[in-house]
This record gives sequence, structure tokens and C-alpha cells, in this order.
Amino acid sequence: MNNIKTEFSIKDLENLSGIKAHTIRIWEKRYNLFQPKRTDTNIRYYSTESLQKILNVAFLNNNGYKISKISSLSNNDISSLVKELASNENVDDEYAVNAFKLAMLTFDQRLFSKTYKELIEKKSFNDIFYNAFIPLLNEIGLLWQTETITPAHEHFISTRIKQKILLNTEKKSDVAPNNCERTFVFFLPENEIHDIGLLFINYELVSRGYQTLFLGQSIPTDSLVDLLKFFDDITFISYFTVKPEKDDIVNYLEHFQQTLLTNNTNELWILGYMLKSIDINKLPKKIIPFVSIEKLVNKLQKKS
Repeated sequence: MNNIKTEFSIKDLENLSGIKAHTIRIWEKRYNLFQPKRTDTNIRYYSTESLQKILNVAFLNNNGYKISKISSLSNNDISSLVKELASNENVDDEYAVNAFKLAMLTFDQRLFSKTYKELIEKKSFNDIFYNAFIPLLNEIGLLWQTETITPAHEHFISTRIKQKILLNTEKKSDVAPNNCERTFVFFLPENEIHDIGLLFINYELVSRGYQTLFLGQSIPTDSLVDLLKFFDDITFISYFTVKPEKDDIVNYLEHFQQTLLTNNTNELWILGYMLKSIDINKLPKKIIPFVSIEKLVNKLQKKS
């Protein structure tokens, strides 16, 4: 099955660009910005080129250009102006997110690599993750909910982001850790596979000289008991994106507490969407929730 999407509805354009469908229709009629094709039942649909143009137009409009001015430019002039603006560090993240979205929708590995290369020449990897990858992943979540993208799109972009995290982690791993008082163990609960956030936190800790152990996806709680034989002071870190399910989280944490956090100095640090379904103020003392990766990293910086 070919998952490459080459035709987009006006609702797709709205979801991808942030420009309301009503506004897109006005821009079509008043300024002739787009020339949609129509199905046999007279429903608008747009090409990949139209998608790229709406992303560029939205970018310029968000950065102070009036639509009347944009509409007077040729497609090539619009692209050139976007590239010129993107050289400004204040707006290049927005440009990069649009480029990554287009790369995802067209499965264009070269466009992803080219965009990343342009960013890494000017910014640190941390800046790219916080200011480009996180906004991109947040948008992908919304695009998934609105059925604008398929699992193939999501896997394409998430795989490439993971590759960049692993590459940058490997560069930092050559240096021996200088803070070995605690061991940070990264794992995901059973049937949880969303590990981008966990991978990046591991990168952050490795960069700061902490001793880490990354176990990855779908790890049963009971299998972590063996670690107690090898490490005296463990901080477990996990990310609950879809698992454990809402009704199971409290039982899961109680079992974790009894199995791994009793009669020792160990802790469990947790993040993720599923935490919204529980009262985090009632968690045991050794189970510490975080609302974001930045909050977790800031806690480490204060303790350093």
C-alpha cells in the first residue's frame, strides 16, 4: 500500500498550516493564491505544491507580511523570501517545523536531512529539540487526532528524530561519567513504545556526566528487580504516553513502589500524558512527577 499523500482537502491544509479553511477560501477568491482541483462531486482538493505554498504563505503572514503583498509575488519569489527570513535565528525554528512537516507528508528523507543540517550549523542539538522537534511532535499529535496523517507518516518522522538523538548521545558517550553516585535507569512500562522523550532525557543526562542505563520499551516491573543487585542508588525514569491505562496507573505505581522502592533510596521519576488522569499530589514520596522534560532537567541542574 502506498502511504504517500499527494492530494489534500481544505481541512488538511487548515490542520497543517493553522490557517482557517474559511480564510483559505477568501484568499483563493480575492487573491487567486491557490488553484484547487475538484472531484467529480465538486469537492476541492489540493496538490503537494499547494500545501508547500500555504505553509510558506502562513510563515510569511505570521512574520508580518500582509496577504495583499504576498499575493503579488510569484511562487519562486515567495520561496526565496521564506528562505531569506529563515536565516534569521528568531524565526528559523518555525520554518524548520514547516519543512519537517512537508518532509513527513512526502516521505522526503533528503528534505529532513537538509533542514536538520541547516539548523545544526547554527544551533545546539538541545535548541533544535526544544524549539523545533517538540513543537513538531505536538503538532503531529493533533494531526493524528484529525486523521490528517497516517501511522506511516508518524513513524517516518519519529524514526528520524530518534536517529538524531541517538547520534548525539553517542557523541557524548565517549566521555566517562563523572557523577556516578546515582544510576539513572530509563524504561517504558509494558506495551508502551513511545520513547522519544525518554531518549532525549537520557541524552541530557549523559551530556551532564551522569551514569545512565537505557533499557527501552515495554519492560515488566518485576524484571527490574535484578538491577537492585548491581546498583545501590537508582533513579528510575519512565514516560507514560498511552500506558498504563487510566484505570491501571495507581495499581501500577503501588506495585512499583512495593517492588523497587522499599527499604532503599531509590526513586521513580515519571512524565507523560497519562499522568493527567491521576492526582499527582497523592503520589508516594519516592514517586516524583514532572510536567515536562525541562522541569526534570532543571531539577538535576539545581542538585549539581
